[in-house]
Amino acid sequence: MARQSAKAKAKGGGLFPVHEATLKNGLKVRISESRDIPVVAVYTFFRVGSRNERPGITGISHLFEHMMFNGAKRYGPKEFDRVLESHGGHSNAYTTTDMTVYHDEATPEALEVVLDLEADRMASLSITPRTLESERDVVMEERRVRVDNDIPGMMDEELGALAFKAHPYRWPVIGWMKDIQNITRADCEAYFRTYYAPNNAVLYVVGDVDREKTLKLIQRYYGGIPRGPDAPTVLDAEPEPRGERRAQIRHPAQAPAVMIGYRAPRAGEPDAYALDVLQYALTVGEGSLLTRELVYRQEVAIACGVDWGWRLDPGLVIVSMDLKPGAEPEQVEQRLYAELEKVARDGVDGRVLQKAKNNLKAHLLREMATASSRANALGTYELLLGSWRAQEALAERYQAVSAGDVQGAARRYFAPERRSVVTVIPSGESPPEPGGEGES
Repeated sequence: MARQSAKAKAKGGGLFPVHEATLKNGLKVRISESRDIPVVAVYTFFRVGSRNERPGITGISHLFEHMMFNGAKRYGPKEFDRVLESHGGHSNAYTTTDMTVYHDEATPEALEVVLDLEADRMASLSITPRTLESERDVVMEERRVRVDNDIPGMMDEELGALAFKAHPYRWPVIGWMKDIQNITRADCEAYFRTYYAPNNAVLYVVGDVDREKTLKLIQRYYGGIPRGPDAPTVLDAEPEPRGERRAQIRHPAQAPAVMIGYRAPRAGEPDAYALDVLQYALTVGEGSLLTRELVYRQEVAIACGVDWGWRLDPGLVIVSMDLKPGAEPEQVEQRLYAELEKVARDGVDGRVLQKAKNNLKAHLLREMATASSRANALGTYELLLGSWRAQEALAERYQAVSAGDVQGAARRYFAPERRSVVTVIPSGESPPEPGGEGES
């Protein structure tokens, strides 16, 4: 019989009402019923990512993403996936700068098994020297493949270290190699007690479920997990940029590449929504402004993209360009800056603005299309914006963004003093072997 009790309360008047509850140990529960398809998605959001790390243990959040599949009190090593898959389900996880998310999808009949598995590893993850070394090796190899021997990975890592001086966003989510090599079992145990406690998590159950029965199951399996300490506050001590910063990577690449990061606002600020619209106007679709101008008309870039992702603290708007072999990066940069200056000076016309808004609206609808994507979207909005209910207002927020808002955001954030530039210059060296230890 469950030790805790909690009452669910329905919120929201949209297509998919969400029922909220909080257990006495602090675990926040969100249940959204949808009987269209016999599928249930279970997402556990932990409020921890690389932002919560410190020098010496960078990468521990991502390492834990791997560690969490290696056994606990009731289900031993390698049992999680075996048991889940035997019930027709599957699971995965991901880590970002601001959160770590574990997700499962199964039939409604398997929901109790899923909750049992997830609660078991939240309550009593087994951290042994053997599993730590095994997963450490996996993560180190992942870093070699995705960073040390991958041009976009190298550039992204260099850009973070260049654009941020004091904030934890300066190191990569996967961590520095030496830190990964030296994380100890004691580090892992302290990290687990602090950040994997129920009061640092939000549990989403979405799909073909009965709300009252689901809440009782959650109370049964999670209610006895003790509350943990409050997670330490992350101080944003990053100073305002005072001028352009530049770095160069020499690598045996086939062609030059450029990645430019502009310091940008945190999630939820008005300019964040204007930048969403601007991102879609600039590079989403073959007819987008930068793609049309730099790739097709001027033919100075093979591809051009804008990566603007919300973060808890001020992050980056990243513009990346793959250039043609033999191209001069400095010249292509100036072409890019000229196009961004046009937007800051003249804005975007109504047709381009409305197209961007239409694409954003379609994106919001796609997020609600499946139980899994809905759980992921609502949980992400809750962690970054404070509530899943922010999703209900997003379409109206985007529609309300004016041409003046977009122009103002471009003028503020595409200023030269806010940018950090990383350039890859092809060298004549032979590329390192994928299993090598060297870092770029």
